[in-house]
Amino acid sequence: MSVMFDPQAAIYPFPAKPAPLNADQKQRYREKIKRLLREKNAVMVAHYYTDPEIQALAEETGGCVADSLEMARFGANHPAATLLVAGVRFMGETAKILSPEKTILMPTLAAECSLDLGCPVDQFSAFCDAHPDRTVVVYANTSAAVKARADWVVTSSIAVELIEHLDSLGQKIIWAPDRHLGNYVRKQTGADVLCWQGACIVHDEFKTQALARMKALYPDAAVLVHPESPQAVVDMADAVGSTSQLIAAAKTLPNRHLIVATDRGIFYKMQQACPDKILLEAPTAGEGATCRSCAHCPWMAMNGLQAIAEGLEQGGARHEIHVDSALRAGALVPLNRMLDFAASLKMAVKGNA
Repeated sequence: MSVMFDPQAAIYPFPAKPAPLNADQKQRYREKIKRLLREKNAVMVAHYYTDPEIQALAEETGGCVADSLEMARFGANHPAATLLVAGVRFMGETAKILSPEKTILMPTLAAECSLDLGCPVDQFSAFCDAHPDRTVVVYANTSAAVKARADWVVTSSIAVELIEHLDSLGQKIIWAPDRHLGNYVRKQTGADVLCWQGACIVHDEFKTQALARMKALYPDAAVLVHPESPQAVVDMADAVGSTSQLIAAAKTLPNRHLIVATDRGIFYKMQQACPDKILLEAPTAGEGATCRSCAHCPWMAMNGLQAIAEGLEQGGARHEIHVDSALRAGALVPLNRMLDFAASLKMAVKGNA
């Protein structure tokens, strides 16, 4: 008898932290990366959750700092022949799906994501097969194989709008992999949403009691929460949204102090957007040895300067992303559906402006 995979019970081994570099080493690697980007006709795209020095280098060299989908779109529209993706592996796969003719390199292919790891394609396919009457919607934080099994791919920035749309058509939903985001869209839309039980190890650690104590210390602070966090934490928020939506909220909220419940890598771009505000990390399970991620993804931390230089210089099996052509074709269908839906939303907003 087969046993269904339980993502809630899964424990993922964390990678070793990169060895710290001194100031001279950092400067040498920065200069080497700039040279290699020029020589290889390459551009660097970095996720909001990478370390600030990596985001700064991407900006300085004409690349971009963004969420996973915008990273892939930027790369697809950029004339460079090679994309260096500073993030986690599914981001490199998404870039390859949208830019199959380009070389996609990563600092390390060992940079995982707990949402991706917690949604193995075989078990997820069996889950979908057991509910054939449901439309399958998967988050961008999944493998190419899981995307190919889905009807739609979605990002957190349009999750509510997409589920509202599908609900209006009378469709029942399978949502994967993040149970907190799935529960959030269910609550926001009233749709019939059946959740796969995955979670992000970073967002899953934010805790209400510790957040309430912090709010007591800063009573005038606004609380900004990513919807991958537990519902009780979301319920305490003044603003809930994707990475880009939280940055926009930080700019518009009148509060000087902002308590931010997402990966602290976002502080780099958030502080750029509102330099006069004081950003505070929301407390995690932390408070000592029980903290696993401590508000920073350990796989994102693998994107160090040395690893980026090695990825550009060496390429090959340790750094280059490949996606099977048949798998790519399957994953491209739900990805394009999402892109078309996002474009229609943007047009509707413009039309109503």
